[in-house]
Amino acid sequence: MICLLQRVKKAKVVISEQTVGQIETGLLVFVCAESSDSPQTIDKALQKMTSLRIFSDEENKMNLSLEQVNGGLLLVSQFTLAADTRRGNRPGFSQAAPPAQAKALFDLMVQRAKSTYPKVETGEFGADMQVHLINDGPVTIPMQFD
Repeated sequence: MICLLQRVKKAKVVISEQTVGQIETGLLVFVCAESSDSPQTIDKALQKMTSLRIFSDEENKMNLSLEQVNGGLLLVSQFTLAADTRRGNRPGFSQAAPPAQAKALFDLMVQRAKSTYPKVETGEFGADMQVHLINDGPVTIPMQFD
């Protein structure tokens, strides 16, 4: 699983001019499921993203987690994170999970996130989404889970 975390002041996902998910301070996480991912991979990713200490404390040091700042979590599926650009000019996506598996894994991630964390919003799997964000810092952290 590949996750790209962006610490944001606010973010929203728009589909056909309708906002489908939005948060204030928190994390916008782009999620790419890979063929080898499992429910355990999802649990590991969710635990890490909610406890990673990347929010500023009173001394302006990155020392607080998403949980500690009571921030929002906006999950957006993005298979293009698996892009292989090593050869040619057209990226390959063979490491990304096939669509049915990827949707099942993303849906499970959303379900588990909502059952353990109070402020979860999402985009829509497979939709043409416009993502608006104000990156805070900027802080952008790539993570990969096996």
